[in-house]
Amino acid sequence: MRKLFGGRVVIRAPQIMVLGFAGVILAGALLLSLPVSAADGTGASFLDALFTATTSVCVTGLVVQDTGTYWSGFGQGVILLLIQVGGLGVITVAASFSLAAGRKIDLFQRQTLQEAVAAPQLGGIVRLTGFLLKATFLMEFLGALLLAPVFVRDFGLSRGLWMAVFHGISAFCNAGLDLTGTVAPFSSLTAYRGSVLVNGTIMALIVAGGLGFLTWEDIRSHGLAFRKYRMQTKVILTATAGLIFIPAALFFLLEYRDLPLKDRVLASLFQSVTARTAGFNTADLGAMSESGQLAMIFLMLIGGSPGSTAGGMKTTTFAVLLACGAGVFRKGDDTQLFGRRVAQEAVSTAVTLACLYIGLSVGCAMVISRLEGLPLLTCLYETASAVATVGLSQGITPGLGTASRWMLMGLMFLGRVGGLTLVYAASSGRKQVGKLPLEKITVG
Repeated sequence: MRKLFGGRVVIRAPQIMVLGFAGVILAGALLLSLPVSAADGTGASFLDALFTATTSVCVTGLVVQDTGTYWSGFGQGVILLLIQVGGLGVITVAASFSLAAGRKIDLFQRQTLQEAVAAPQLGGIVRLTGFLLKATFLMEFLGALLLAPVFVRDFGLSRGLWMAVFHGISAFCNAGLDLTGTVAPFSSLTAYRGSVLVNGTIMALIVAGGLGFLTWEDIRSHGLAFRKYRMQTKVILTATAGLIFIPAALFFLLEYRDLPLKDRVLASLFQSVTARTAGFNTADLGAMSESGQLAMIFLMLIGGSPGSTAGGMKTTTFAVLLACGAGVFRKGDDTQLFGRRVAQEAVSTAVTLACLYIGLSVGCAMVISRLEGLPLLTCLYETASAVATVGLSQGITPGLGTASRWMLMGLMFLGRVGGLTLVYAASSGRKQVGKLPLEKITVG
């Protein structure tokens, strides 16, 4: 509870998160609209600046202007800062400044931090935040170090180092924004389709950022002793592995048949990894079959894991839905995972999130398809990419009208903040007292 202007106003964690992200986006848009931010020195329109700030803070990657050619060095620096803040989370970044200044984190701030990083308990939240920051900067540094030789070779020392840093941070934060438009506008990493070093480094950073910091903390505490991990960690690791290798095998069998074997393997793995909220691509996404595009949409909506830099409805949500279905098939009362019962609240939340993400992506795709006169599947690809904060595109975003762009910005914001967080921020926060009478309804 906080007092503002002498009145008694309750400000809850969800509201702080929503206002924090909105404030950073607005500040970023103002900076990007300055003449110094554009490469030609004339300045971007406010709508283009706002869209770019939104996609950066929401670590999405959908763009209306090519990042590597349209924006100046200053503009790219602003974008990278927005990506870092968006990847870590506004609340986490604010807390890091307090920690660096030696200030004490009070109970309200700890509760807000707990909500922001999806921690299961309040105890140890400051220590976890410190670990989160150290792990982030270490992995981004290692990623930039591995990418530097390739980019320095291709772009020279200063430009190559800047690109290594930019792509290391963008990949770990699952943003998908790139500076390779100097090779060809909106080309992403297609020029490095056959590079094992670039593909391997970017994929490792995407997976590392998408696992979630609670998962990494569990791995740090228990090493490789899988049986000692929390149930959530086991679910995340198992679901992540399955969602990487099964789709990769399908892509290898059904797509990219004209590529050499090594490139085909790399492209299949890369597209499987990047689809779950990263936004980079090494192959022509428009050349994929409709079945392949639908599989990518499915992966985008699932996304990464809780408490990570990734978006989507999360791997744990997908796992709970599968476990719930398995429980129905065996006519059991409980949803079970790894020998543990899943709380009914988690099941209800998983169903709600799935309905929310699917409903928003399909509904907005229908509207954009009608407004722009584009195929529904193409528009669904774009809306799923936006709400899951992925950034993969069929190339239609730069040509969309104002209304469609606002719709995508709304989806990106909701996807990064979290649909339920947005609902909780708008609600009164009061819980229903008592229970209504029970009556059965026939389902199925």
